[in-house]
Amino acid sequence: MRISKTLKTIAGLAGAMVLATGLSMGLAQAASKVAVITPYLAQPGTQFYVEGFKAAAEKNGWETNIVDTAGDVAAVISRLEDAVNQKVDAIVINVDPQQVAAGLEVAREAGIPVVGMDSGSDPLLATNVTSNGYAMAAETAVYVANRIGGKGRVVMFVFDAFPPVQIRGVVADAIFGNFPDIEIVDRVTPDVQDGGIADSRAKMEAILAANPDKGSIAAVWAAWDQPALGALQAIEDAGRSDEGIVIVGMDANPQARDAIGTGGNFEASMAQDFIGIGNKAAEMVGRLLKGETIREPVVYVPTTLVTSSNVADLD
Repeated sequence: MRISKTLKTIAGLAGAMVLATGLSMGLAQAASKVAVITPYLAQPGTQFYVEGFKAAAEKNGWETNIVDTAGDVAAVISRLEDAVNQKVDAIVINVDPQQVAAGLEVAREAGIPVVGMDSGSDPLLATNVTSNGYAMAAETAVYVANRIGGKGRVVMFVFDAFPPVQIRGVVADAIFGNFPDIEIVDRVTPDVQDGGIADSRAKMEAILAANPDKGSIAAVWAAWDQPALGALQAIEDAGRSDEGIVIVGMDANPQARDAIGTGGNFEASMAQDFIGIGNKAAEMVGRLLKGETIREPVVYVPTTLVTSSNVADLD
């Protein structure tokens, strides 16, 4: 009888421990907090990254805080420190890690893993999830070179302050430099606080005014779609659409796809899987929360060249 009571007591305690452990694990999972910090939420691409991440985070039951510093890169450091003070379980950034190293150091000292979402590789990041900017830039620059027959004057829109975009400009420079009859008219860095369309349009208007002759501009290569769209508006407003100026962008956002679909000057862009990048970043965060070590410093998500021949397939 005593043995029976003892066994029942042990069984009851064991059951209580299992229940408590289960509740504890459930609470731990529900309590996982992740901060996503970016100065670039005005960019459509970043908006899609965040959308993809949030969708995956909701499935995992995480509490996600999206922080936008509205173009202020330096402010990201303070927001990283805030996230650490709030004792989040992980942080995701969409900014050049070298520019916010002080904040990343604080996260490292607190033992909080940080994942880059199209940011750039850095030892302070657990990993960086992105598209292969080298391959994208090469494909779009070669497209331009082939379309203009390897000769002509090209305008480039770049943004060296952000590593994923800086990479694209470097590769495009190398491609165009391999064609002796291609001349770079200007290498423009637009103001991106509003996304980049308005300032790119203004700068392209000035370039067109300085090069008024038909054929004086053969192509526009843009490291992302907003400058390409701004250049398109400037070319159309100047009445120079019929000159055959080839425009190529990168990201294939909805506005760019619409422009490509019309069969006009905007001919091509690279479709990045923004939602996929967000989802994959969430996958990396999930692995880190489980205590895994991620060996890959960079995780690439596939891309596709979009032209009028396949743009309808993306809708």
